[in-house]
Amino acid sequence: MSVAVQQFEVELVAIRDRVNVRLAESLAPLDDCPAALRESMAYSLLAGGKRLRPILVLFACEACGGLIDDAMPVACAIEMIHTYSLIHDDLPAMDDDDVRRGRPTNHKVYGEAVAILAGDALLTLAFEVIARNTRNGSVAAACCADLASAAGWCGMVGGQVADLEAEKQLEHRYSSQTTSCDVARTGAEQSLIQLEAIHRRKTGRLLCSAVTLGARVAQADTNLVDRLQEFGKHVGLAFQIADDLLDVTGDAAKLGKNVGKDATLGKMTYPGFLGIEASRRKADDLIQEACRLLEPLGSRADKLVSLAHFVTRRDH
Repeated sequence: MSVAVQQFEVELVAIRDRVNVRLAESLAPLDDCPAALRESMAYSLLAGGKRLRPILVLFACEACGGLIDDAMPVACAIEMIHTYSLIHDDLPAMDDDDVRRGRPTNHKVYGEAVAILAGDALLTLAFEVIARNTRNGSVAAACCADLASAAGWCGMVGGQVADLEAEKQLEHRYSSQTTSCDVARTGAEQSLIQLEAIHRRKTGRLLCSAVTLGARVAQADTNLVDRLQEFGKHVGLAFQIADDLLDVTGDAAKLGKNVGKDATLGKMTYPGFLGIEASRRKADDLIQEACRLLEPLGSRADKLVSLAHFVTRRDH
C-alpha cells in the first residue's frame, strides 16, 4: 500500500468519526419519542459502516468550494436514508437477512414491527435534519427534492421493486426449456441491460445524489452539478458491481454480513453474467471514466478521486 493511500485511509477514518459523532447527536433522547423506537433507530444507524455516502457529500462540497460543516446535516441525512433502506431490505419479506454489520439484523433484535417503524422514522428524520439545519432555505429545498427523488419511487425504492420482479423473471426463464442458443444469448443481453437499470436505481441513484447534494450545499453552478452527477452515476454502478463481486469472493467476517446470498436468492449479478474478471474490469473502467470527468477541477477533486478508487479496492 502506497504512502498516499495510507494517508487517505487515515483521513477517511477521521472524517468518518466526525460523521459518527453528528449522527449520534441527531438521535439524542427526546421525551416524546418511545425509548424502544429510538433504541432500534440507534442500533442500526450507529452500527458503524463505511459511511461512503455522507463522505461523498462532504468531499463533493469541498471540491466545489464549500465547507464540510455546512454539508454535515445533508451528509447525516443521506446516511439515515441508507440505513432505513438496509433495515427494510433485511426484513423477511425482502432479502430475509439475519446479519448486518457483524450483528443480528434490526428485526431479529426488536421485532419486525418496530424495525419497520424505525426505518420509517429514519426516513422522515432525514428530511427534518436537512430542513432545520441547512442555513439557506433554497439550498435546503433543493437538497430535499434531490434526496427524495433519489430515494423514492423512481429511484432506490423503484429499483428494489424492479429487483424483486427480476428474481421472478429469472426463475421463470430457468424453469422453461429452451434449446436455442440465439434465444439464450438474446435473453442474457436483455438481462444485463435490465441489471444495469436496476443497479442504477437501487444503489446508484443514492450514491449519485450524494455528490450532487454536496455540490448544492456549496451552491455550485449547473455545469459543475451536471459533471458531478455523471461522476456519481459511474461510481454508483462501479460500487454495485464491487458489491456483487464481494458477495462471491468476499470474507463474511470482514463484510459483517452473509456472503453468497445473491446466488441463493436467484438474483441477477454482474459476476453471474460476465464472470469475475470481466466484472472487475468493468468496475475499473467505470472508475477511470468517473475520474476523467473531474479533471477540470484539478487538485480540488483529489479526495473524490481517491474515494472513487476506494470503491473498487475495498474488501468490505
